[in-house]
Amino acid sequence: MKVELTINRRKGIFEVEPNELLINLLREKIRLTGTKYGCGIGMCGACTVLLDGEPVLACLTLAVDADGGEVETIEGVAREGKLDDLQEAFLEEGAVQCGYCTPGFIMTAKALLNENPSPSEDEIRGYLKGNYCRCTGYVNIIKAVQRAAEKRKRIGKQEI
Repeated sequence: MKVELTINRRKGIFEVEPNELLINLLREKIRLTGTKYGCGIGMCGACTVLLDGEPVLACLTLAVDADGGEVETIEGVAREGKLDDLQEAFLEEGAVQCGYCTPGFIMTAKALLNENPSPSEDEIRGYLKGNYCRCTGYVNIIKAVQRAAEKRKRIGKQEI
């Protein structure tokens, strides 16, 4: 089957099997390996990408179900060689340890901040509850999302 997708602001037509997962299209066919394969059953959030602005688990999403959609992966977050505010905040707050879960957290947090530019700590924790990290203990991840929200508010940025 052929699917038409815009991936990180670039349109393309891709040949996929009817049961092919979005994560396999991204990682194996397009070589966008920033999206991580974690558990494969939708429990860890490592494979989170944005589909039409909404966080989805690429390990559970069929590529054909994304047909006509816009997919953003971690590779599409930085613009013109400059890290996004959220990526910078993760580095500044030490929210990156082994880094395996980081792309999923950043994509989920990006969706949160686009939906709610000033989330409370409880709202951040609730939104990120499907993303798991074995290294950080989450404190610095929460601080990073708060830092990005504050910076975004200061500069009046509408969407990240």
